[in-house]
Amino acid sequence: MSEYRKFWVALIVMALVSPIGLYLPWIMQAGSAWGEWGLEEIKQMVGYTPAGIEKHAEIWKAPISEYGLPRQEQASLSQVSLSYILSALVGTAGCGLGGYLLTRWATGSRRKRRE
Repeated sequence: MSEYRKFWVALIVMALVSPIGLYLPWIMQAGSAWGEWGLEEIKQMVGYTPAGIEKHAEIWKAPISEYGLPRQEQASLSQVSLSYILSALVGTAGCGLGGYLLTRWATGSRRKRRE
């Protein structure tokens, strides 16, 4: 674990600074965070909604919608920031656990073949 300490610290720091994407557009009065536009926002910015985006918009629904907890539609920016951090930590932990389990499974398969 100690050889990965810097890696884990870097991931936690990135999770903690993830709300910067909320604050900068708010400070600069720029609207939504870059790349997180809905269909209506794209239509307003570009003048139309690209057919591919419109066709596939409903295929994926995020497990934690808007990176927030349920019933937080009217939450303050600081509360939403905490939800962003929680979402980042949960996502990082899930990916880490998935990678660990996949590695254990893959290396376990090779050990069994050699024996």
